Amino acid sequence: MAVFKLDNVEDLYEIGNVLGSGHFGQVREVRERSTSVLWAGKFLKLKKGAGSRLGLERKSVEKEVEILQGLQHQNIMSIRDVFESRAEVVLIIELIKGGELFDFIAEKENLTETEAIEFMTQILEGVSYMHKKNVGHFDLKPENIMLSDKLAPNPDIKIIDFGMAHRFILGEEYKSLGGTPQYIAPEIINFEPLGTAADMWSIGVITYILLSGLSPFQGDTDEETLRNIVSMSYEFEPHHFSQTSNMAKDFILKLLVKDQSKRMTADECLIHPWIKPLNRTQIAKRNRSSINMKSFKKFNARRKWKMSFNMVSACNRFCRMQLQCKARGPEQPELRDCESDQEDTGTKPASLLRRRLSSNS
Repeated sequence: MAVFKLDNVEDLYEIGNVLGSGHFGQVREVRERSTSVLWAGKFLKLKKGAGSRLGLERKSVEKEVEILQGLQHQNIMSIRDVFESRAEVVLIIELIKGGELFDFIAEKENLTETEAIEFMTQILEGVSYMHKKNVGHFDLKPENIMLSDKLAPNPDIKIIDFGMAHRFILGEEYKSLGGTPQYIAPEIINFEPLGTAADMWSIGVITYILLSGLSPFQGDTDEETLRNIVSMSYEFEPHHFSQTSNMAKDFILKLLVKDQSKRMTADECLIHPWIKPLNRTQIAKRNRSSINMKSFKKFNARRKWKMSFNMVSACNRFCRMQLQCKARGPEQPELRDCESDQEDTGTKPASLLRRRLSSNS
């Protein structure tokens, strides 16, 4: 069971500056009064009632909290405290200052496969631990892979955002249609029973992007992207993979497998020759190979631009809806539509995309 405190968060933590904001609340820097340790406070608005569309369902927050409280690993964001009031829930979580891994890599002039593997190993260790705890993340993507502190000599990877995570129960069948189109596994699109193997597909996509600067299934539209995933339509383009070792390609091939039962597990990835070479020849080949930095920098710039565009677009839509709500007045039935926070177009639910895909087939 998730543990919530009814204390006033300000009695135990000094509330600091805003670090970020989203549809359902904001993240602020907080200082623990008893230790002076800095944390991040995630202030989340709760729905006021069953009919309200503004805010989060308490049960969804409770699910995320319960999962995080059961995960204690250096490569997974930690949670310190949870406070609950009538209007909001406050999660006191680890303050992660290093930004996104992909942004950190994009600042470099070059990166060998060996250096990239140091980051991949940490990601896999975090995922392996999570899966041994019967937890699937279901939203692994560059935005959710952070660095503890990019100024540190050997920064720790931190996997964040467990809002879509699920803890499996023995004998339970779990299905979901959520996720970010270019990273979701085919079994999600096909609405098949899911397992932790769906995360491993996402690891394969992330590795492909990291090495080449290309997204393997990305189409001009979300519908095209989903079709490419279901049809396994991808290749190692020579121009972008000319500097990539065959071991790295083999690693990706064993993750981007349609049959989830044949996909490598996180533990199997950790002993794959690309991650853990068996001899000096393999080490030498890996050291001579590097990621395509020119292409990777372009991918990351497009990714950041799209995130910024989507955020501005969502804010503009929300502001317009607020004005419409005020103009209509509280008695208008359409007012209920104005309560809802707008969907971030960068992470459209796969259920909507799948319906569009079906209607266009």
